[in-house]
Amino acid sequence: MKILKVNPKNFEKIIKEIIESIRKGDVIVCPTDTVYGLICDATNKRAVKKLFKIKKRKIQKSVPIFVKDLKMAKELAKINEKQEKFLKSIWPGKITTVLKRKKTKINLYRVDKKTIALRVPKYKLIATLFKNLNRPLTGTSANISKKPATTKIEEVLRQFQGQKLQPDFIIDVGDLKFSKPSTIIDLTELKPKILRK
Repeated sequence: MKILKVNPKNFEKIIKEIIESIRKGDVIVCPTDTVYGLICDATNKRAVKKLFKIKKRKIQKSVPIFVKDLKMAKELAKINEKQEKFLKSIWPGKITTVLKRKKTKINLYRVDKKTIALRVPKYKLIATLFKNLNRPLTGTSANISKKPATTKIEEVLRQFQGQKLQPDFIIDVGDLKFSKPSTIIDLTELKPKILRK
């Protein structure tokens, strides 16, 4: 588990290292606009399996997905005009939406067959990753299952230190502004339903 402390001087260098790492199938702890997250290439089965083991998450559970923009979201989910208008008003931002999944050539591992949870984060580091990695990423919080998600870097380190399986890299930007994980809204029915606030 390598810890990368980010500052304005080394930002570009660390981004290059992280891009190569994700392409290789590594699992990264990354700051987001909400809490610290565990990210990897969502199309890499081996990487996603590794993420589940690190997080100690039940394999039956699906994993939410970060997408670059609405265009990438439309490649993965069925989005009608009304939904598109709503998504334009909330993305990028702290809202994950559950949508009906589209049949696509893009293989995602551990995503429900019928639905998919998508979000466009509003965070410079992740936006920079997307400029170079034009593929969906996992968007789950960086914590052991049943332990709390956190904005505190020391809490992230404490949860993973001493574990048999650990993330390959931790991007340390210090403590994030206090935030809870994203709100989740189900858009699969006629009436939107808040699943988590």
